[in-house]
Amino acid sequence: MRKVVHFEIPADDLERAKEFYGSVFGWELADMPEMDYTVVKTTPVDEQTQLPSEPGAINGGMYRRSAEAPSVPVLTIDVNSVDDALKEIEAAGGRVLRPRTEIPGMGAFAYFTDPEGNALGLWENA
Repeated sequence: MRKVVHFEIPADDLERAKEFYGSVFGWELADMPEMDYTVVKTTPVDEQTQLPSEPGAINGGMYRRSAEAPSVPVLTIDVNSVDDALKEIEAAGGRVLRPRTEIPGMGAFAYFTDPEGNALGLWENA
């Protein structure tokens, strides 16, 4: 059984979205300009691993809506191998939206749709 480990929220106006989620839910937001991405902390993290310290909790991110990523919120599933998971997804009727993409020193991700048209993500730790 693979678990959901991350979420992502796209936004047309990233500053407006950050203001909304930060003020309404008290989420901590940290920009990563080199990736054009905002890290979203919904729960405290272990300082060494940067993983949520509360069992079952997840953190996420926000990005500027574009044609290169899903335009709807995405749940991301942890897998041992993005490549193997994409093969299984396609064999089961899913479709690759974005192939394996490396994040140096962290891991790799991909986006796909299930047979119902829902967009989801995959994550493989480095």
